[in-house]
Amino acid sequence: MNTGDTAFMLVATAMVMLMTPGLALFYGGMVRTKNVLSTLMQSFICLGVISIIWVLYGYSLAFGPDVGGFVGNLDWAGLKGIDLNPGPYSDTIPHLLFCAFQLMFAIITPALITGAFAERIKFSAFLVFAVLWSTLVYFPVCHWVWGGGWIGSHGGLDFAGGTVIHINSGAAALVAALMLGKRKGWGKEAMHPHNIGMTLLGAGILWFGWFGFNAGSALAADGIAVNAFFTTQVAAAAAALSWIIAEWIFQGKPTTLGAASGAVAGLVAITPGAGFVGPLSAIIIGLVGGVLCYMAVCLKSKIGYDDSLDVVGVHGVGGLWGALATGLFASTAINPGGADGLFFGNPGLFVIQAMDAGSTIIYSLIMTFIILKVIDLLVGLRVSRDDEVQGLDLTQHSEIGYTI
Repeated sequence: MNTGDTAFMLVATAMVMLMTPGLALFYGGMVRTKNVLSTLMQSFICLGVISIIWVLYGYSLAFGPDVGGFVGNLDWAGLKGIDLNPGPYSDTIPHLLFCAFQLMFAIITPALITGAFAERIKFSAFLVFAVLWSTLVYFPVCHWVWGGGWIGSHGGLDFAGGTVIHINSGAAALVAALMLGKRKGWGKEAMHPHNIGMTLLGAGILWFGWFGFNAGSALAADGIAVNAFFTTQVAAAAAALSWIIAEWIFQGKPTTLGAASGAVAGLVAITPGAGFVGPLSAIIIGLVGGVLCYMAVCLKSKIGYDDSLDVVGVHGVGGLWGALATGLFASTAINPGGADGLFFGNPGLFVIQAMDAGSTIIYSLIMTFIILKVIDLLVGLRVSRDDEVQGLDLTQHSEIGYTI
């Protein structure tokens, strides 16, 4: 065991944990006053729910001994045999620390999806959804990529979760937004964010935590971690700029919400390639990602689906671009353990990235649809019309966010 790597990974794990409260603030500022606490709660409670099922069976399904390239078995259920010695995924840090680091990824992924159905889902339905979706979608896809499954075994690259987290959650968010339907008054009434300052604070916390997210995925305090750290910074910076420039051109004014959204879009886009691409490539990925995600968000109203907080446009589209961009810009000069992309003489990697992303999208779409159908039959998905008008803070939690 290497004490330097262990110390680094402890800090990275804590930083990724902070991202979920950061996401809560990012989302919470974008909803209306009457729904701020319910939106915060949906992200925050994932820290509780997912932690427990991760210990009971989640880690074993995601990273346990492979079953047919699809999922892990239950040999590690209850963390049986997961101790303080190095494990199969790192020979320098305790196996339990790797388990903790990956837990933080598992926590934030269902929290990301909450932005698609904000302001209208029953809290009971969300709790059931978090458990079923993590079990049937996140854990298997995580195994495909990082746990010895079929994507990782055929050479697909996903350094820190572009496919596992962002494409996966973005596809689920699209299904959820369509199945729950539009918020009452959507497209007719103003539904402006109630606190952009809260959203900007959340974006800043996410940006900070993302260094743990991406650099920590090196699993060691080494040069790959340094590269991932730096590419994360410049991609987010580039996307924040390209988003507000696009806004300025098409809407006449650059907005604070646009800068925050652009930064997150850049962070999403660089995630799969952070440890495989160089700084200049990262800037290009960020610049393109900011514009693509801005365009995707603008198309939402034209297509006519109510993805409340733009999960599809930012995480789905940003994650897909990042996965494909990794197939373009990856270089073994940056990471000998990776592969060269199309622009470095290997078009095959781009094909693999596209196939992996497409497979994940199809699986997540189908499984999310089935899960939401089952939940609707069991407890119902959506609050009543009167509850929605009154606000979820009062009707779901008997609380109010502000007293004026």
